[in-house]
Amino acid sequence: MAISMLTGSIIQIAIFSIIPLIWWLITARKKMSFFSWLGLKKIDKENRGKTALWTIVTAALFLVLSVFILSSLKGVEMATSEFAGLGIKAIPTVLIYAICKTALAEEIVFRGFLGKRISNKFGFAAGNLIQAVIFGLMHGVMFFSAVDPLKATLITVFTGAIGWVMGFVNEKISGGSIIPSWTIHACANIFSGLCAAFALFA
Repeated sequence: MAISMLTGSIIQIAIFSIIPLIWWLITARKKMSFFSWLGLKKIDKENRGKTALWTIVTAALFLVLSVFILSSLKGVEMATSEFAGLGIKAIPTVLIYAICKTALAEEIVFRGFLGKRISNKFGFAAGNLIQAVIFGLMHGVMFFSAVDPLKATLITVFTGAIGWVMGFVNEKISGGSIIPSWTIHACANIFSGLCAAFALFA
């Protein structure tokens, strides 16, 4: 299962990186490396302490919201449902799923590509808001047919709000690195994966 998840993760990261890579080749290849352009870079030393604090606080907030979301979605089929009831043997697969397949792939698209490119064109306020709205919609719309509209709306708003905070931490606290949002995102997905594996919200 872990090998299959790793293979799927590599494929998903590659697919999610195609458009950013093409955009970089056309617009920024001569200016900076692809990884720096996306924000896959080290956090400057002077920003590390403040970034660590913001990352921890945001991750904790995301986990609290995850408890609310997961408790609202009892019995609803989700991406983590494949881990349901597997217990400790699911941990390696959950880690690959959370860190690579979802968190890294989505951070490349939302905070590394969309947020940065829109911000460069229209300013940080517009760029961060737009990427957060799309992020929230992507995670929330799928639940409108599974739960009542109020819950689905709250999930969309909460997820979008976290997306906004992650963009803020990346751009205004960590100097443009997407490592903080990748860390926050991965922590939340590890938590939800483990909750499914150990049937904590069954």
